[in-house]
Amino acid sequence: MIDPIGISAALAARNGMADETRQAQAIAPVANAGSFADMIIQAGASAVQKLEGAEATAIRGIQGDVGPRQVAEAVMDAEQTLNAAIAIRDKIVSAYLEISRMSI
Repeated sequence: MIDPIGISAALAARNGMADETRQAQAIAPVANAGSFADMIIQAGASAVQKLEGAEATAIRGIQGDVGPRQVAEAVMDAEQTLNAAIAIRDKIVSAYLEISRMSI
């Protein structure tokens, strides 16, 4: 099962945030989520924004406006986001298939 609090805390730790900030950000998405569907929609929108941002950074890199390090970081973050989205999708499909096999 995917733990949104653990994922948020891990991402915050990776970004070097203070402990208080990490805890506040880890709790905020769960407290503000109205339903599971809303949480999935917000996560999808966030993933799309991150992928679009990485694409824009890559284009700016081609134009010479940003350095190769920034482009590589943006692409790696986008790859990580895409891998997480794929893993979540796989878990949702797996859960759906398991529920559909249950007898009534």
